[in-house]
Amino acid sequence: MSIEGVVADKIPADRLGFPDRSGDSDDSEEPELKATRAVPKKEVLPAVVLVSPALADANNGNWHTAHRWSQFLSRHCDIRIVSNWAPGDRPADLMVALHARRSAPSIAAWACEYPNKPLVVVLTGTDLYRDIQDDLCAQHSLAVATHLVVLQSDGLTALPERWRSKTRVIFQSAAALKPAAKHSRLFRALMVGHLRDEKDPLTFMAAAGHPLPSSVRLDQIGDDLDPVLGTAARATAAEHPHYRWLGGLSRSVTRQHIKRAQLLVSCSRMEGGAHVILEAVLSGTAVLASRVGGNVGMLGSDYAGYFPLGDSAALATLVRRCANEPDFLAALQRQCAQRVPLFDARTEEQLVINLITSALSAQSASCLPATERSA
Repeated sequence: MSIEGVVADKIPADRLGFPDRSGDSDDSEEPELKATRAVPKKEVLPAVVLVSPALADANNGNWHTAHRWSQFLSRHCDIRIVSNWAPGDRPADLMVALHARRSAPSIAAWACEYPNKPLVVVLTGTDLYRDIQDDLCAQHSLAVATHLVVLQSDGLTALPERWRSKTRVIFQSAAALKPAAKHSRLFRALMVGHLRDEKDPLTFMAAAGHPLPSSVRLDQIGDDLDPVLGTAARATAAEHPHYRWLGGLSRSVTRQHIKRAQLLVSCSRMEGGAHVILEAVLSGTAVLASRVGGNVGMLGSDYAGYFPLGDSAALATLVRRCANEPDFLAALQRQCAQRVPLFDARTEEQLVINLITSALSAQSASCLPATERSA
């Protein structure tokens, strides 16, 4: 088997290719012998259902994680991605669910239907830094999960101590891009993320109202999931020439913007492990980030590019310093470069495979894959 811990059924005797000798008499002519080789049994892969509240059309972090993990596991599992799961849906040997609160109905249904099967819950920023504090559904998801995953090192300390023993840290990854030459006349600070309160886009917009060198451009990428924030973005662009709102862009185009910018800015109130931060790091682009647990877990506690959450003046000061002091910008780039090994795709792939292997191995070795049980 490609994934340990799931055993296939034996080959039935009637699937062996021996000749049918029924009805032969002792004096009959010996028939030509057929091949006596056993018919090879088709490999049965363990079935995995991956629940993601966001699918491809959302173009957000949850979807990118789901898609990447499904690629990692596709050679080892029969894996499918769904937005929700309910009793009566196609059975599986294991569930992976992204988001403890938003996937809570699927998590609860699985735990009730299959109490002895593995259930892996991957925690997001809103899970870790908000929902598990007081949301009963999110708390139930943590309780029934057999395995928990956090996407940066601070996530472990954010969890209640009783859940840490079943939790693994798996940093996300992205393909490294060859660093591009930065624009020689303009100094671009880029914020990437759909416009919603958790990302705090208003702090980035407000930074445009502080004194900045004429070469600085504050560019914002993301759809206006909150129409009020979209209105604010248009008003900021009309009032401040430093600021541009570029709207929602494809991931490939966004990555090109990231690697050509001098700075990637994360103003988030809470982050599970911002994918845009690792994309910047892997592109040779320095990062300025709000000092919140999810960002510190990605960049390290001693990183020099933090500003207080919601402090647009402090953000503008850091942008000015980066634009005016090449040595400071270079120091940030060196610190980011030290984090590159954390975001290696082969490492993430192996950790994901190890997780699923371990979860399946915890089952009884006598359990057959769901695909054979339902045949």
